[in-house]
Amino acid sequence: MTKIGSWNVNSLNVRKNQVIDYFKNNDLDILGLQELKQEDAAIDKKAFLDAGWYLETFGQKTYNGVALLSKTPPENVVRGIPDYHDPAARAIAASYGAMRVLNLYVPNGKAVFDEKFHYKLEWLQHVQRYIAHLCAHYPHLVVIGDFNIAPTDRDVFDPRQFQEKLLCSDAERRALHALFALGLRDSFREMHPEKTQFSWWDYRYNAWQRNLGLRIDLVLISSKLRLIAADIDTQTRQNERPSDHSVVWAQVENPSGESA
Repeated sequence: MTKIGSWNVNSLNVRKNQVIDYFKNNDLDILGLQELKQEDAAIDKKAFLDAGWYLETFGQKTYNGVALLSKTPPENVVRGIPDYHDPAARAIAASYGAMRVLNLYVPNGKAVFDEKFHYKLEWLQHVQRYIAHLCAHYPHLVVIGDFNIAPTDRDVFDPRQFQEKLLCSDAERRALHALFALGLRDSFREMHPEKTQFSWWDYRYNAWQRNLGLRIDLVLISSKLRLIAADIDTQTRQNERPSDHSVVWAQVENPSGESA
């Protein structure tokens, strides 16, 4: 079995030790990180490498940045979205045996009708084409990350407050559901059809204490992968100086013929 997680760390420099502790103590095989907020050259990889792990990064100063942390060496690492010029570091992919993992940090969008919102939708169109290509070439595909979209009203603490607002608009959800139409499955929702649980809470408004959250961090898996378990680890939101996101994870059966 392979356990894959995703965590928007909101600054790897600030939360490097939290990442190391979590990866060490939670039996993960692969962990996708978002919002590194560091250039590749500034990232302290030594602690990860000293533990015998592998860290592939696609960093950017101050903003964005994604990485894949793993216990086994990745192959065929691709940074960015092929055939799409985007100055932001938002995508990184690698193969682990027969499994292909794509880690995404979807643009926030700022506000519906803002210029950055249009960029978000355009970016998602390019991602959809990229994932369609990956689905055609990699039957065992996992797409993880901070999607900055709540899939349904069940994933929002107050759907009426967020109706046609950022993270919950029809346009954003259509773009996300277009990925589901390619054959990707929402692992958490598949395991917990009726459960309301969140992965992100604003630092403001006492949102964590009041559980005013949204589920915007996802682990999507292709139809060929057999899902064993999936959940959200809210423990990370209780850390000292926590990220505003929690870890989301899924465990899948290894593709036929591969050992654990």
